[in-house]
Amino acid sequence: MKCPINKRVADSGQRTAIGFLLLFSIFNFQFSISEAQDTYAFVERDSTLYLDVWRPAQSRADKACVVAVFGGGFVAGERNNAYQQTIAKMLSDKGFTVVSIDYRLGLKDTAMVAKLSGLWHMQELFQYCIDIAVEDCAAAVAWVCANAEKLGVDTSKVVLTGSSAGAITVLQLDWCRANSLPQASALPNGWKPAAVVPYAGAIMSDGKPRWATPPAPTLLMHGTKDKIVAYKKFPAVLSYALYGAKTVFKRMQRQGYPCWIVRFEGIGHEVATWLPGSVDFFCGFVNQALAGRITTLDATMSDTRLVPTKWTNMTLKDLYAR
Repeated sequence: MKCPINKRVADSGQRTAIGFLLLFSIFNFQFSISEAQDTYAFVERDSTLYLDVWRPAQSRADKACVVAVFGGGFVAGERNNAYQQTIAKMLSDKGFTVVSIDYRLGLKDTAMVAKLSGLWHMQELFQYCIDIAVEDCAAAVAWVCANAEKLGVDTSKVVLTGSSAGAITVLQLDWCRANSLPQASALPNGWKPAAVVPYAGAIMSDGKPRWATPPAPTLLMHGTKDKIVAYKKFPAVLSYALYGAKTVFKRMQRQGYPCWIVRFEGIGHEVATWLPGSVDFFCGFVNQALAGRITTLDATMSDTRLVPTKWTNMTLKDLYAR
């Protein structure tokens, strides 16, 4: 049996990136292509990582900031792709300073992919990809906090959002922070996101996730038929797995932590690029979180523009074999 994650993925980044852009275009949103106002280097890894900053024409009174993390299966994607530019424009129009970040794409590390090829190494390879993405996201947040005065933002009002692999990254970062794990060690001492909004996210954990300290207010957006970032967990039969929105919500509830979940019944990975279709809902949740009003919501939502496509039945194996 071949592993869905193997050496071929190192060559699949361009096709995956095109696929995510096509997924976005299905919903007839108009790309808002515009250059960021400023680009900064924020950390040196094997190469320099950068972030783009969009400043609003009219800032919110609370100086809130959104750090946005792109998707692409940890093999593709860019901080300044058309989707990231579109959401940056939408959110900056709502008064947020928006920061779109680079992170290392683990599945483009051909040496690591070769080392961890084979079905029995699948969890290790995913863990590696997620860990380095989380480390880079933490470094980006640390840079934002260190440069808050220059950016005109309040460090206590930083919201994390992401799509697909980016959603996994932001959700995992807050889980690592809450559990004092080394992947989040670059974060400033005592810092906590004002809110976390993952579109088709999950947490990689050996056993069902737990939080040693409270997570940030979290809005989980997920399709119930998602087979790329599983709605429940993947692999289904193992404890060391990616735990999707359904499980994360249940675990947060069990520990008494307020959380919102919006379930899109019968929809798959299309939800990953749904921030443009839900920007007002996003802002409503964030406004409540920033005001200190922490509530719980369990909702099933439908939208006439969000309909099943080929992505509904696409699996991880399909994605990486393309």
